[in-house]
Amino acid sequence: MEHASFLRQHIQQIVALSDEQFDIVLQHFKPKTVDKKSYLIKAGQKVTSEFLVVEGLLKTFLFDEKAKEHILQFAMENWWVSDYPAYAKQQSGDMCVQALENCFVLELSLADKASLCEKVPQMNVFFGKKSFGGYVALQKRVLSMMKSSPNEKYELLLEQYPQLFQRVSKTMIAHYLGVSRETLSRLHK
Repeated sequence: MEHASFLRQHIQQIVALSDEQFDIVLQHFKPKTVDKKSYLIKAGQKVTSEFLVVEGLLKTFLFDEKAKEHILQFAMENWWVSDYPAYAKQQSGDMCVQALENCFVLELSLADKASLCEKVPQMNVFFGKKSFGGYVALQKRVLSMMKSSPNEKYELLLEQYPQLFQRVSKTMIAHYLGVSRETLSRLHK
């Protein structure tokens, strides 16, 4: 699907826009191709943009002081991704965003987002609902990590995102769930 029609469908799930309004919206997004294993964001880099995934799969992760990888998010089609604390403050961040597949994304800088919301006020509603939905999903994930057993976390992920299991390695799923690869193997029988 061509990226303009993808973006329009994505936005119109929440707000209706006239053709003229959508033309303004489209001018603020930059199409970008990302090769598998390439980074959209590296730790320590100033983060000025967020990205809407049109095609492909990315992961947001960081390494702890022992060089252990912690995956915070997988982002597939129709998902938004960035290092949001760094993006909000326009400063360098701690997280990386890396392509797990060849990807096509739409980039939106914070400056372009502000301009867009000023020119097309309905986009404030769109971004507000997207942010709220993201916050709810994040809170559910945190609560699941705190109170669920490894088996419950695994079953919830399998139920919510079955396609993920065909797209990423078991090691990455283990890193996302916060369990060892061996524990995941026992759960995955």
